[in-house]
Amino acid sequence: MSTKTSADSGSSKFLPVEPFDIIVFGGSGDLALRKLMPALYHRWQDQQIPATSKIIGSARTKMSSEEYRQLVRDKFEEFYPEDKLAEETWNAFAEHIHYVGVDALDQKSDDWDDLKDLLDGSDEKLRIYYLALPPGIYGQVSANVDANGLKTDRTRIVLEKPIGSDLESAREVNDSVGEVFDEEKIFRIDHYLGKETVQNLLILRFANSLLEPVWNSRHIDHVQITVAETVAAGERASYYDKAGALRDMVQNHLLQLLCLVAMEPPIDLEADSVRAEKIKVLKSLRKIDSGTVRADTVRGQYKEGSVKGKPQKGYAEEVGHPTDTETFTALKVHIDNWRWSETPFYLRTGKCMSGRWSEIVIQFKSVDHLMLAPESGRVQPSRLIIRLQPDEGVKLMLMTKDPGPGGMRLRYVPLNLSYAETFAPRYPDAYERLLMAVVRNNLGLFMHRDEVEAAWRWVDTILGAWSRDDVPVHLYTAGTDGPVQASVLLDRDGREWFDGA
Repeated sequence: MSTKTSADSGSSKFLPVEPFDIIVFGGSGDLALRKLMPALYHRWQDQQIPATSKIIGSARTKMSSEEYRQLVRDKFEEFYPEDKLAEETWNAFAEHIHYVGVDALDQKSDDWDDLKDLLDGSDEKLRIYYLALPPGIYGQVSANVDANGLKTDRTRIVLEKPIGSDLESAREVNDSVGEVFDEEKIFRIDHYLGKETVQNLLILRFANSLLEPVWNSRHIDHVQITVAETVAAGERASYYDKAGALRDMVQNHLLQLLCLVAMEPPIDLEADSVRAEKIKVLKSLRKIDSGTVRADTVRGQYKEGSVKGKPQKGYAEEVGHPTDTETFTALKVHIDNWRWSETPFYLRTGKCMSGRWSEIVIQFKSVDHLMLAPESGRVQPSRLIIRLQPDEGVKLMLMTKDPGPGGMRLRYVPLNLSYAETFAPRYPDAYERLLMAVVRNNLGLFMHRDEVEAAWRWVDTILGAWSRDDVPVHLYTAGTDGPVQASVLLDRDGREWFDGA
């Protein structure tokens, strides 16, 4: 990650946002130190954050602002060792970092006065509360902010996923926060929506006359969406054992990607227009219930193995007891509307897989008639690959003639757009982009409560069927790409998973 700025690279200059104060509850936690503070530093480095802004960390831990600044720096250097801090830039940024120890669950704590003093005189400035906290306390923290006079007419609140663990709990979270903040002030964050390639999906689809006419079931054979991780549950094991892959990844990340691939053209790119089309997709998802759950879903759990050459314990050994929580899931999903009738979407996600990659594969249908002799080689259908991580980019696989004499020989080759090469040396990551989107009031990159609840409504049906039908959890060796049953899911349809290469 280069410290060279956009101005040095000749790429688009970042436009400054308006001054703001951001208060991060959970400011000493992993999310704040690993993602949020580095994101804010990079936006400061690119001169996007005005000098009158304040960045305030808050948690129950007692420490001084100077101690917190040092903690932020230490963690930055630990997590991003290749990103050398420029001393002058860092020192200027650090002057705007503050820390206030507050137990956000204690409404009557005197510590709220310390936060109020730090914010004194800034009621007209944009104020953002970022809750890097467990979702079960979002409502209580929101109420405590309001009760202590820290909510202004220009206050926005950011909620991290997951919003609840099922439809009922999601409604409770939305209702409790909604009692304090209007819907247009609530930013439910899904960092996948901040990835450059995800945002580019709408432009790729709707601004290119080459693609939109063939973006339907008449021309597309199927769609694959994969989010593969090499990491184990690790320190999140206690949380993860109550969640599993379906709740942790499918309900939010994968369904959001599915919506952007499948949605109809919105009338414009305003938040309400985009969200309305995504909600239509979620409501069109065919239910996976007791009649189809064994045929259309796979559950997996990693056992002892090796990931990238390092030994890895099995998941049950990590959590310390036998468990049927899935660390991998694969789904065959249908969208019952005119555009996608009978075109399946295959979703998969898992931990301790062979590699770390996230991508969308649009597999087009084969050509209707081949005029070539068999010895020319196999004609493969066109394939559009949208890589979200690592190495963000777009690749279109096409058939072409292999140059040279000696007859007609075919080769399957890519037309390749690499973001790293095209927009070098650096462009903002997901959290950088989303934090600035909150400041700009761009709600289109965040989830409406209706989206969250529609996704949970569909996922709850699967969870219920898994429980009622006692759907088994198949073991897979850590360092592989899930249980063999995931391959069978596609093999029954004469298809196979794209390997992520």
